[in-house]
Amino acid sequence: MAYVITDDCIACGTCIDECPVGAISEGDIYKIDPEVCTDCGTCADVCPSEAIVQG
Repeated sequence: MAYVITDDCIACGTCIDECPVGAISEGDIYKIDPEVCTDCGTCADVCPSEAIVQG
């Protein structure tokens, strides 16, 4: 199951640089494309606001 970014996202950009497949897109709240996400969890590991959870 792909990871999702909750409303706790502070749009800091930390996760984008960590995603090995480029599944994360910028915005007021960042989004993860579930079709591209490989469920590696790297983004969740680096998120300072713990806004990334397994969907």
